[in-house]
Amino acid sequence: MHPTAASKPEATTVLITIGIDVSKDHLDAARHPGGDTVRVANTRKGQTALLRWIGDIKAVARVVFEPTGPYHRTLEERLASVALPMIKVNPRQARRFAEATGRLAKTDRVDALMLARYGALLEPIARPVRSEMQNRLAELVAARRSLMRDRTATLNRLKTLTIDLLKRHARHRQRQIEAQVTSLDTAIEALVTEDPHLSRRRDVLASIPGLGLVTAHALLADMPELGTMEEAQAASLAGLAPITRQSGTWRGRSFIQGGRATLRQALYMPAIVAMRFNPDLKRVYDRLIAKGKHAKIAITAIMRKLVVLANALLRKDRLWTSKPA
Repeated sequence: MHPTAASKPEATTVLITIGIDVSKDHLDAARHPGGDTVRVANTRKGQTALLRWIGDIKAVARVVFEPTGPYHRTLEERLASVALPMIKVNPRQARRFAEATGRLAKTDRVDALMLARYGALLEPIARPVRSEMQNRLAELVAARRSLMRDRTATLNRLKTLTIDLLKRHARHRQRQIEAQVTSLDTAIEALVTEDPHLSRRRDVLASIPGLGLVTAHALLADMPELGTMEEAQAASLAGLAPITRQSGTWRGRSFIQGGRATLRQALYMPAIVAMRFNPDLKRVYDRLIAKGKHAKIAITAIMRKLVVLANALLRKDRLWTSKPA
């Protein structure tokens, strides 16, 4: 008995992954499977040509590229406008993947092929694209962070200077930095207040004892995914999820690694404040110390709790309230 046409299994559509190596002047793209490549200019016209080369958008599972500061931003906006799922890959992870597969050569075309293969095999999760407002906020917060590093360096230099002229220069630079920080704080506050969505998220974050406005703004800029993830994902993205080390009967010490270093830097001082003045987190800290944990481990746990708490409150869109004792 011959099977009817209706009983024949339908052909499975193979979704493709596009890898793009982004540079100032060019975009090198590769398709997986297939291995086809193309180079276009990193301009509006070139991006249009790239979309024509990609073809049927519904057949694309993901587009993978490494963040390259201002050079990838217009590409990201163009891909988002046609609803292509995008994944920004940490360059270090991408390079380690290339080395693990034996690809030691490094050219733009090879990098594009490697990124396509990386996306197809590992299937990383696509994150929401930052809005133009979020990009502006991230730029302002990054500038403030840079100024704070300059301020620390200037204050340290003042302690060792012996020549009056150099001391005057350092004090003048210190006053400049303070004025610029104040100006940036005003600009950041105005930008967040202008957007009702960002303003509400800022208010939710700032309601957590220990998180001030500066930290709330840093979280909004550096972790816009907050409120859209599971608890473990939020901790991992911040690099605060403990990594287990064990082999057979051997058990090593867990540690944290990877993630977004700027987030951990922004959360350290709030964790110090929270372990004193946030009653919920103070109980967590005291319990860990009572178990004999090192203070740094306990503080890291508080940082992780802050990220998880911020994620949960933003997901529920509610302000922090103290738990009953």
